[in-house]
Amino acid sequence: METTVRLRYLKQSPKKIRFVLNEVRGKKVSFALNLLDNLNKKAGIFIAKAIRSGMSNLANEGENTLEQSEFYISDAFVDQGPTMKRFRPAAMGRATPILKRSSHLTITLKKNNSKN
Repeated sequence: METTVRLRYLKQSPKKIRFVLNEVRGKKVSFALNLLDNLNKKAGIFIAKAIRSGMSNLANEGENTLEQSEFYISDAFVDQGPTMKRFRPAAMGRATPILKRSSHLTITLKKNNSKN
């Protein structure tokens, strides 16, 4: 059993999200959610939202008994989304660019087949 969740147009740069995503890739869902809930990073909220959405999708597919400890994050990556370009006034009548980056997050959850 497997599900893929995509969150698109997140208002944070991919570099900042990737920093948190590398901590939970390959971990069990229960461990990852516990870690993300206690993490002081904005990206942790986005990643936890995607994981909870994936677990909810699996529950709606017809599985009666669904344990978070049975699933793990098999694939997780973030891609760059569109960049909003803004300008800020600078000295001597110049303007300096501001790049507001966005991201597309993709997480795949799979059922753990080992009997540990």
